[in-house]
Amino acid sequence: MANIDDFLKLDIRVGKIIKVEDFPEARKPSYKLTIDFGLEIGTKRSSAQLVDLYTKEDLEGKLVLGVVNLEPRQIGPFVSEVLTIGVPDEEHRCILVVPDKDAPLGAKLY
Repeated sequence: MANIDDFLKLDIRVGKIIKVEDFPEARKPSYKLTIDFGLEIGTKRSSAQLVDLYTKEDLEGKLVLGVVNLEPRQIGPFVSEVLTIGVPDEEHRCILVVPDKDAPLGAKLY
């Protein structure tokens, strides 16, 4: 079982998606996201399986939550630096966990 110290190891921040690209090399339909986490963290990239529920236009400018202190993960030819947080719907498609529109970039979840 995890304890509070385990949870506190995760650095979960508010970011804004500033660029969305197709990721045709991915095994499952995905986008390549560029996310701005503010001055302290900067810009990071993430691969996310969101194509079933979101268009690129839906995602650009959207605030999201991301785990910014995990080791980078190689996904085909792409390095994902951030885990973008979502929950599954009934069909196991990813629904993004979205902070309030007034949440500042880089704000840490606690």
